[in-house]
Amino acid sequence: MTTYESRQKQILKPQETIYGLLSDLTHLESFRTHIPADKVKDLEFTADTVSASIDPIGRVTFRIVEREPCKTVKFGADNLPIQFNLWIQLVGVSDSDTRMKITVKADIPLMLKPMIGNKLEQGVEQMAEMLAAALNR
Repeated sequence: MTTYESRQKQILKPQETIYGLLSDLTHLESFRTHIPADKVKDLEFTADTVSASIDPIGRVTFRIVEREPCKTVKFGADNLPIQFNLWIQLVGVSDSDTRMKITVKADIPLMLKPMIGNKLEQGVEQMAEMLAAALNR
């Protein structure tokens, strides 16, 4: 498994508020406008899942598999050709300052790593930037 981590992002809200939004994915419905429609289509949200059609992969579902209150939300992915886990980690610095980091662990076959690795690394950073920007609104 290869690990990809975003840089730490600052969110100017309490840690408990951010965790509440991320631990029930129906709250993310309001952030739909921040997701690039040319890359992600047919978004669907439930309390525990977010599903989308992603070119060229197809329909993918990210499912919450573990919650550590106010600290971590861990996701697994369905319908991906590789084993994949994603964590969103939160650390409260003050009442109005939370730091967020996204970590992805993926089991990428050695021969695909040169083609996928850099894109996955960039994707994790972009995801963290988009999520932080949306949460800061």
